[in-house]
Amino acid sequence: MTAEPLKVWLERDGALLRLRLARPKANIIDAEMIAALASSFSAHRENKGVLAALLDHEGPHFSFGASVEEHLPERCAEMLSALHALLALMLEWPKPILVCAKGQCLGGGLELAAAGHLLFLAPDTQLGQPEIKLGVFAPAASVLLPARIGQARAEDLLYSGRSIDAVAALHWGLASEVAEDPAAAAAAYFDKHLAGKSGAALALAVRAARQAFSELARARLDEVEALYLERLMATRDANEGLKAFMEKRQPRWEHR
Repeated sequence: MTAEPLKVWLERDGALLRLRLARPKANIIDAEMIAALASSFSAHRENKGVLAALLDHEGPHFSFGASVEEHLPERCAEMLSALHALLALMLEWPKPILVCAKGQCLGGGLELAAAGHLLFLAPDTQLGQPEIKLGVFAPAASVLLPARIGQARAEDLLYSGRSIDAVAALHWGLASEVAEDPAAAAAAYFDKHLAGKSGAALALAVRAARQAFSELARARLDEVEALYLERLMATRDANEGLKAFMEKRQPRWEHR
């Protein structure tokens, strides 16, 4: 791919960092996208004039998820390490991250969204962690979703691989608002509730609200990453599921 995976700019007199996934229609969370997001969040981390970030996307879908090719055994360690480092960066980012999604928000895409602070969804949004259907599990979602929506609901999504709609996400407390134009709704939220606030106070408010969650999440990300790489990828079925996906066929499970 040659096109830049992410568009980045400042607006609202530099107070709002805009980030836009720019590889429609799938907006795959691959190595290039992860690196671009990490670079942008890092570059603006110490910008005291930035009061929030707004992450949205081009095309009809937020993201189909992480690159399956990069989940294959020879590449998955590097991919997981980079993705989890990005999510940890987002969890500890000092200002609110407003995430806006339409269409499919799946797998690594939902993990990315769950690492933000507030989620704005279009009515057509579908959110899910389908990894289990490939014979693997979703490491970061296993950490982030129980904290966001409770243990039972998180386990439902993680074990079934099913998707929920925007109304369910709102009811479950994962989404903050459902709107026809979620990016416009997020921008309106910024204008009404965040613009004009003290950046210093806002940064400390974010730290006060998030520190325990982010510290636990970072520790658990290391644990589930090791479980994925050392145990899951040693199973026959994980490799079969990924291979079957690449070959566009049904997997043949042997339960080992």
